[in-house]
Amino acid sequence: MKRKASTLMVLLLLSTAVRGQLYDVTLPNADNEPAPVHPVPSQRQLLWQETEFYAFFHFGMNTFTNAEWGDGSEAESRFAPTKVPNPRQWLTAVKAAGMKGGIAVVKHHDGFCLWPTATTTHSIVNAGNENGRNTNIPDSFSVAARDLGMKYGFYVSPWDLNSAYWGDGTSNYVNKVFLPQCLELAKYGSDQFEMWFDGATGGDHAGYYGGNRGTRTIPNASNYYDIPNLRDTVHAIAPNCVMWGVGDEARWIGNEQGWAGETNWAMGSGESGNMNAWKWKAGESDAKATNKGWFWHSGESPKSANELFKIYLETVGRNATLILNFPPDQSGELPQADVKVLQELGTMLKERLGTDLMAEASSVTATATRTAGAGRSYSVANLTDGDKETYWATNDGEHTATINVEWSETKTLHYVMLMEYIRLGQRIKQFTIETSLDGSTWTKRASGSTTTVGYKRIVPLNGSTSNYGGVNARYLRVTIEDSRSCPTLHTMAVY
Repeated sequence: MKRKASTLMVLLLLSTAVRGQLYDVTLPNADNEPAPVHPVPSQRQLLWQETEFYAFFHFGMNTFTNAEWGDGSEAESRFAPTKVPNPRQWLTAVKAAGMKGGIAVVKHHDGFCLWPTATTTHSIVNAGNENGRNTNIPDSFSVAARDLGMKYGFYVSPWDLNSAYWGDGTSNYVNKVFLPQCLELAKYGSDQFEMWFDGATGGDHAGYYGGNRGTRTIPNASNYYDIPNLRDTVHAIAPNCVMWGVGDEARWIGNEQGWAGETNWAMGSGESGNMNAWKWKAGESDAKATNKGWFWHSGESPKSANELFKIYLETVGRNATLILNFPPDQSGELPQADVKVLQELGTMLKERLGTDLMAEASSVTATATRTAGAGRSYSVANLTDGDKETYWATNDGEHTATINVEWSETKTLHYVMLMEYIRLGQRIKQFTIETSLDGSTWTKRASGSTTTVGYKRIVPLNGSTSNYGGVNARYLRVTIEDSRSCPTLHTMAVY
């Protein structure tokens, strides 16, 4: 009996060895990766958030009528640029400020289209001069963006104050105008990163509506605009194009002033989001870089580079993206004052956030580190390796840890930047930052503002986003005090 049992065991082992050549017998989670904390971003949402900082370009009929919201009755001939509009100049200028892309307004609420559309005569086809008739913003904008290595997308207003069909109680507008327009725009490039839909749904703003003047409204934007069909149609052509606004893939941050909450979850709504919301909807902050409207107006001037840097810290530095508006003037170009301040902002970003002092640290350690897996380490060294796909983490059940940084000599420190590995969800609920000159006496920095991290958090150590001032220290420690699950960070930088 013993001999038969031994023979059977040998046969079983041989059988397993043969099957191992035919099937993958790798153990589950051999890399010991943390379980995701839901919700998590889709791949297109992740790519969108990595864009971080990009431009808005409001240009169109309102540029020539001195309006912010036209009513759709404007004669097409009023669109008469003094030059052929030059999106390459727009994008070149904002790239100098460190922006990674831009969104061009190609149809605002007045319904005037900046491309030769088959859906309406209210377009550049009937512009007032050759410069206007030679305009095709979606085409020239997308070509320039690709040439410059930048991301691009389009703003197309769902509300149309020119169209007789909008809000008429039928599906004519959606089927004959809006969906075909979005399809036309999607075909200008499968590499678009965002299509921007304003949330305006009518109300007390009177419109032309094909000559049937008055006010109209719609009861439910998502149903009226057939958003599920729109989303599927656009994604089939441009798979990484996030549908902002009514598209429900990213949220408005809740104001147009250029700030997000110091606590900011990538779920929920408004400036701070909601940790318990079930859907990933990271915030986008839209802000004006000039002192008048979204569209160009005579006599306007840009905000200073210092003001724009403050907006950057309070949006990109608080787990939001920033879309900053620079309106082209009637020549179809950005004014030189805007170009100048964009260059100044780019220089400021490089000087203040361009040199990571972690590279000069003599020691970087953590009080807790996750056990390595078969092919992945969770070492604190992952924080400074420049690879967004490697990260530091703690073991399951460990929701607190401290990261210690030491330099061989005293440094002047201004900002700490932290980035969670959000592929596995947003986790950190509370953290503190402290500095020391001697390693014994510690001073808490930015007290009260260190809650969430998310995709990116930039913390001014002097506690101010307005005043550029540093603190002297030889030691720094970041303590994660609470987390939804074991914390993860893929990057930490000190400037």
